[in-house]
Amino acid sequence: LCCQCGVPIPPNPANMCVGCLRAQVDITEGIPKQGTLHFCKQCERYLQPPGTWIQCALESRELLALCLKKIKASLSKVRLIDAGFIWTEPHSKRLKLKLTVQKEVINGAVLEQVFVVEYIVQSQMCEDCHRIEAKDFWKAVVQVRQKTLHKKTFYYLEQLILKHRLHQNTLRIKEIHDGLDFYYSSKQQAQKMVDFLQCTVPSRSKSSQRLISHDIHSNVYNYKSTFSVEIVPICKDNVVCLSPKLAQSLGNMSQICVCIRVTSTIHLIDPSTLQIAEIDANTYWRHPFNSLFHPKQLEEFIIMDISRVQERKKGAGAGARSNKHTLAEAWVRKTSELNTDHQYFCCTHLGHILNPGDLVLGFDLANCNLNDEFANKMNPHNIPDVVLIKKSYDRTKRQRRRNWKLKELERDREGMDTDDERQYQDFLEDLEEDEAIRKNVNIYRNADIPVESDTDDDGPPRISLAEMLEDLHISQDATGGEGANMMT
Repeated sequence: LCCQCGVPIPPNPANMCVGCLRAQVDITEGIPKQGTLHFCKQCERYLQPPGTWIQCALESRELLALCLKKIKASLSKVRLIDAGFIWTEPHSKRLKLKLTVQKEVINGAVLEQVFVVEYIVQSQMCEDCHRIEAKDFWKAVVQVRQKTLHKKTFYYLEQLILKHRLHQNTLRIKEIHDGLDFYYSSKQQAQKMVDFLQCTVPSRSKSSQRLISHDIHSNVYNYKSTFSVEIVPICKDNVVCLSPKLAQSLGNMSQICVCIRVTSTIHLIDPSTLQIAEIDANTYWRHPFNSLFHPKQLEEFIIMDISRVQERKKGAGAGARSNKHTLAEAWVRKTSELNTDHQYFCCTHLGHILNPGDLVLGFDLANCNLNDEFANKMNPHNIPDVVLIKKSYDRTKRQRRRNWKLKELERDREGMDTDDERQYQDFLEDLEEDEAIRKNVNIYRNADIPVESDTDDDGPPRISLAEMLEDLHISQDATGGEGANMMT
């Protein structure tokens, strides 16, 4: 019989029934039944004391471990058997834990007890989000500049940054008329961005720092660092004039060349011989050269006659030639001078895509005033009359059939104008025409535009469906029920 209430029981070391034993001894004494968790609404992380913020899903193992650490000291006197969550409304700001514990009591009898610990979730902004909200709180800034009228390089750079997720650590991105400013909370993150820029585009950088405050007692200095990155002022489709020394070192190229691509190096082609060369940042800054024209000076020509030229014999010390281009000789006429008989003769590297009657964009060197130190010293007989750059297509038709899109960085703009929109369209056309640049860019299918056949040989170049990514779109209705499929 139980020594307290006289109820018949199986024999146990305490000689008491379970009810009397619990009335005598409370093994959960000293364990707090309520606690507090700090939660940041901005980044949805929980505070793990003293200063670490961790990402935890509701009712996850990580969140359970975080809650148990809060009462770890008081659980040392009992044996924890089981722990789990009791369901609460997600918006209730309450978390309930159901714990099962054991402990030896009178005369070695083991008592097991189940109890509930309730946690109140309090909002507290973490330091990282605090810095983001206070937009002027930055420790380092990377100022990226390019002294050109065209922003093609910046559009390409933007896609590389998005692909490699380098924009996630920025506090703020500000766009100004000749570049971008990236603000960071630490100097190390800014240095990482500078290293990435130097690996992806030909550039050079300088750094400086300014003392903000100094604690004389702890000898702690607070600096703001500035990194200045200057990108070479050469873009795709620019006509450049090399110095004689640089042209000779690149395999006796012609001084007048066309830039066909800018990646980590400047890719040049000689339109009269198809000879190609790559110039890295160090070589450029040792032998700098400028673009002879800006894109607004492109003129439209019509092909009157064109003939492919057999591969010419290489000269002494000549470099590599392009296999993707075909050398041709063409007679062209400006579309603005169709009422005259004035024609121009030129060599071009676009023989593989041009036919008589095609429209092509190029630069007129015969009727222009070249203000360049290297071009002015050249023999006039070595300067071509016309340099053809790219085939011309109907832009409105291209925009209507473009069934893909790109993502953009969230940044503070000073204001978009029509010229920026035109330059962005130029960049999209460059992606369609150049597969090498396209490989470094994430291209997403635009579901709003119907898919057409890719076998249109006469039209402008297009991006195939195989090269496009599906954009992730998560849809859910207001009641929390299932919405559309995640991948659309």
